[in-house]
Amino acid sequence: MSPSTFYAWRKRQQSPQPPPLRREPQGPMSDDALVKEMRIVIKNSPFSAEGYRKIHTRLRFQGIRTSTERVRRLMREQGLQAPMRKGRLRGPQSHDGKITSDAPNIMWGTDKTTTILANSQQACVFATVDHHGIFCLSIHASEEGTRWEALEPVRQGVRAEFGAIGKDVASGLQLRHDHGSQYMAKDFQN
Repeated sequence: MSPSTFYAWRKRQQSPQPPPLRREPQGPMSDDALVKEMRIVIKNSPFSAEGYRKIHTRLRFQGIRTSTERVRRLMREQGLQAPMRKGRLRGPQSHDGKITSDAPNIMWGTDKTTTILANSQQACVFATVDHHGIFCLSIHASEEGTRWEALEPVRQGVRAEFGAIGKDVASGLQLRHDHGSQYMAKDFQN
């Protein structure tokens, strides 16, 4: 500790002073008088709750000039803020947070990500995984991220797991994706 810090600390201990007042100008009204006016505005409001901006505007219409940040600070300190919305109730979850299947080849997932190559070129990487063992069935990388490129790892997985690509080869297999533009394309859906 430097000597000046020590002597300043010792001086404060010997003669404690009240905390310094706020440095900003107080304005024509004290905080207590402004809080009283704010309570009256809130009480006379036709709405159940209003934010600090509306309270500030209503005070200005009454001829009371102050800053919005001062109104905000006082509303926060006095507990006069409008209650926050809780959000709407949502329906049941589509799953219980666990996306696994009881056996292989029941549910697959596919997704796309992008990466930057060493030559500063962007590449799209598509992968298909089996939700039974969470292992990668196939992967495909390309410069373009088209719907046909998105379908390639699914084709590779069907060929590897079911032996061929044809009508009803993988019937009953569910495919999960994130509803990206490639996956919602008509060709991919068909």
